[in-house]
Amino acid sequence: MATTKNSIVTELELTDLDADHHLLVLPGTSLLIFTSIGCASCRWARRELPNLSLPLARLAWIDAGRNGGLVTRYDVLSLPALFVVHEGQFYGALHCRLRAADLTQALEHALAGPAEELP
Repeated sequence: MATTKNSIVTELELTDLDADHHLLVLPGTSLLIFTSIGCASCRWARRELPNLSLPLARLAWIDAGRNGGLVTRYDVLSLPALFVVHEGQFYGALHCRLRAADLTQALEHALAGPAEELP
C-alpha cells in the first residue's frame, strides 16, 4: 500500500506475503528498511527518512516483529536494517549513518556493485 504523507518519496509497507511481488516489479530504486516499534532508532528513521532528499523512488518499510520470514531471508541482525533494491535486483545492505549525505554515498556505492537476486 503506497502513501505519500508529506514525504519526498513514496512509502510502502511490505509484508512476508507481498514483498517479493512488489520488489521484483517496482521500477527505480527502493530502500528496504526493517524496523520495530520498540526500537528508538527505528522510530527516528520512520519519522525522519521520508523527509530526506535521497536518490530513491521509494522507502519500503518492513515491521521486523511481524515479518519473521523476511527477517530470516535478509539475515537481519540489528535494527534498523537497510537494503537496496533496484529494478528487481538486490544490491545488498547499507551500513552508514542515517543522514542524507551518508545515505546517498552508500546508495551510490551499493548500486555501483554487482546485482544479485532477491534473498
